[in-house]
Amino acid sequence: MSRIEDLITTDVDRAVETIRSGGLVAVPTETVYGLAADATDVEAVTRIFEIKGRPADHPLIVHVARPEDLDRWSDNPGDDARTLAATSWPGPLTIIVPRARELPDMVAGGRDTVGLRMPAHPTAIDLLARTGLPLAAPSANRFGGVSPTTAQHVVDDLGMLLEPGRDLILDGGPCRIGIESTIVDCTTSPPQVLRAGAVSADEVMTLLGTDVAAASGPARASGMLPSHYAPRCQIRLTDSGDDASALRAGTPHSEILDLTDDLATYARELYASLRDADARGVGTVIAVLPSANGLGHAIRDRLTKAAAPRPE
Repeated sequence: MSRIEDLITTDVDRAVETIRSGGLVAVPTETVYGLAADATDVEAVTRIFEIKGRPADHPLIVHVARPEDLDRWSDNPGDDARTLAATSWPGPLTIIVPRARELPDMVAGGRDTVGLRMPAHPTAIDLLARTGLPLAAPSANRFGGVSPTTAQHVVDDLGMLLEPGRDLILDGGPCRIGIESTIVDCTTSPPQVLRAGAVSADEVMTLLGTDVAAASGPARASGMLPSHYAPRCQIRLTDSGDDASALRAGTPHSEILDLTDDLATYARELYASLRDADARGVGTVIAVLPSANGLGHAIRDRLTKAAAPRPE
């Protein structure tokens, strides 16, 4: 059996044992694949940071099995957080709340808050329920790069860094949504939307019956840095297909990415399209931005950060 064949499985029993033994499991969710470990195991969480190359002050999202787990892993989450968990979990919504003492400082990047989410993927829910553990699970790729939406993407990014016999990649098929969860900070007043996702700010306002604010203050959650989700190729942004065609005419080794007529498809295929462009040696992807409505906010956010100047 090859190294990769030994890593990839569809056997949730193996994944449960791997988590309980302190290993890492790349797990499918409806958003992207996450690199999961027991969130209470400092050694396992340390390996997540090491394998991803993730800064130690960049907090991890902790995944839970039930809405009721909000009060288990948060110290007094508050009414807004409880409302969002009751109405939106399972689903693509992460809630920032005060951290329970049982969760180590490392998971939260040294902060007193933590992001909690209940994913809406049957394989992820099965794994969470059967381990009985909270799972820290950032995206299963190197830090700052394009997130994985298939098991093969995880192999491409982390296959040589994970250890067969110690770690696993749990194959649950392609991710249904394809971009990361919305993050809402419920420790501020009013709550702040720190990252756009499939649950829009308007939907959050409707659920809470109150206003929400845009992100302000220091970066304190995944995806808040100016540059993120970046492929190797250059990303150029335009507002229309006509503008994209004109730009392509003067840009060698380029191609256009425009799925603005179907935003659900745009979100689901965005990362796979960027990875495919890299694999084919495309120099520049000219991406057409969707309108800033609904899911369009999240797609614009990912493309804007993918196109931003990259840190040295």
